[in-house]
Amino acid sequence: MKHADQSTPATTIPAEHRADVETLWDYHNMHHELRPCDIGIGLGSHDLGVAIIATDLYHRGYYPLLVFTGANAPTTKDRFPRGEAVHYAEYAMKHGVPEAAILIEPQAVNTQQNFELTRRLLDGRGISTRSAIVMSRPYQQRRAYATALTVWPGLDVVNASNPMNLDDYVSSIGDVRRVIDMIVGDTQRIEIYGERGFAAPQEMPTSVRAAFERLVDAGYSSRLI
Repeated sequence: MKHADQSTPATTIPAEHRADVETLWDYHNMHHELRPCDIGIGLGSHDLGVAIIATDLYHRGYYPLLVFTGANAPTTKDRFPRGEAVHYAEYAMKHGVPEAAILIEPQAVNTQQNFELTRRLLDGRGISTRSAIVMSRPYQQRRAYATALTVWPGLDVVNASNPMNLDDYVSSIGDVRRVIDMIVGDTQRIEIYGERGFAAPQEMPTSVRAAFERLVDAGYSSRLI
């Protein structure tokens, strides 16, 4: 197995891998058209961009209620020590979203639990939910969509992320290897989680599968199951 060049500048995608990374990046983007929904759901992660887009869409009137869901993972405990959902909510309130318009689900540790526990929270409050804008990291869109189809059948899901091109996103995270590893890991999870019944199966074009395999062979494998 070849290994990715460790000397590559932290925010520069290696030229020899750019086309494959762009292929996976585009595959995970669901390209949904935004429309008003009953709620917004911000999925916790290391990416503050989720809170940024969730706050923006609230102010633009896309939903009256915003749920942030997420505890911590090894990749977030240092950045968000009080929990992903809590830090996202604090960002939203600091930027003008009323506290009364925010619910916090602080226990989910994976995408399946994000939806299960958010649904339980809303049901417990008697909040009827037929549609949701689900906000996540850009490369988590497809997995979030597939998971919601399985965990919350009947929910009309629109996926969204903080609008950035690939290079700007890598710069915002500050670690190109981490981003590529995460994109590769999410690609693998699309197939494995579909096979295991955790998420609805998703078609994977031959070009995507080939790009994934080349990046794994190049050493971008730290997030593989």
